[in-house]
Amino acid sequence: MPEAIWIDSAAALAALARALEARTAIGIDTEFLRERTFFPKLCLVQIAAGGEIWCVDAIAIEDLEPLAGALTADATRKIAHAARQDLEALYLVTRRVAAPVFDTQVAAGCAGLRPQMGYAELVHNLLGVTLPKGETRTDWSKRPLTAAQLTYAAEDVHYLEEITALLETRLRELGRLHWVLEDCRALSDPRGFEPDPARAGERLKGIAQLPPRPRALAQRIATWRERLARERNLPRAWILPDAAIFAVAYAAPATRAALAAVRGMPERFSEGFASSLLETLNEPRQETAEDAAAALPGRPTPEQKACMDRLAALVDDRARELGVSPEILAPRGELKALALGRRHSGALEGWRREMIGERLLAALD
Repeated sequence: MPEAIWIDSAAALAALARALEARTAIGIDTEFLRERTFFPKLCLVQIAAGGEIWCVDAIAIEDLEPLAGALTADATRKIAHAARQDLEALYLVTRRVAAPVFDTQVAAGCAGLRPQMGYAELVHNLLGVTLPKGETRTDWSKRPLTAAQLTYAAEDVHYLEEITALLETRLRELGRLHWVLEDCRALSDPRGFEPDPARAGERLKGIAQLPPRPRALAQRIATWRERLARERNLPRAWILPDAAIFAVAYAAPATRAALAAVRGMPERFSEGFASSLLETLNEPRQETAEDAAAALPGRPTPEQKACMDRLAALVDDRARELGVSPEILAPRGELKALALGRRHSGALEGWRREMIGERLLAALD
């Protein structure tokens, strides 16, 4: 593996940007911290192209705008593994959406390998190379990085072009390259990097099981938490854990004392925090958001559970025919939504509609 070139100045970054202009493909990975913040703190950007590797110090270089050209050039394919978080981290510092993208994790799943396969496992599976795991818990914000850390970071992009070539060959043989390209196009949708706070309740596992009024309040609290977490750049759970959202939604406290008595609330919270949350709970009903929350389907009936089982059996059979994991075709959550009457599903769109969607619709008639 070539030694990585360290980039830690604006001049060196500009030179790198010029060097990438003529590349038809570049491998990309990032290292960031997110344990104590809402937004990822980008620390390092690794880039591989034409047998060379560069490590860009995103701590020393505040403005990564010079990379935007390479990230957005239509003629330059960006190869990454499990790309979504890397694309988000880059988007937040450049305000540009990287495209076109080829995600090797997506490609592996479509080619019949295990879904959500990690990069090291994929490299070992395809190339027989074992990557070290010693730096998985590195604090990438600390400087200087050690030689071992730089080697680990460089290896994360060194094999991307090679495994892409192997995956593309397999996908073409199977007639599935368009599956991957379609799914990867969706990764470059900027809405995925700036989600609507009003839809934050959809992340709450179990919200659909709540009665209508607590469900609507939980949605309202989740939106409030999302906005506050973004404003303060803190993890959502540091603002209010999910369990506390449900407890507050059931209790619907009207006073600070009642709020403090809710199980799961932080032991100490400021007057401003309490006032803001209570104001959110008692604000005039927001028809659109709350009606949407209340409209979420509740616990499935026995008939709906039986329908889910029928749909899952169809997906399992089709997955065996294609030699892929069922979740590649239709995750269990989408089958539940279909059984409960919702028809906005990834399984009914694009290549999946032909592979499984029409069969699912026929089973619902």
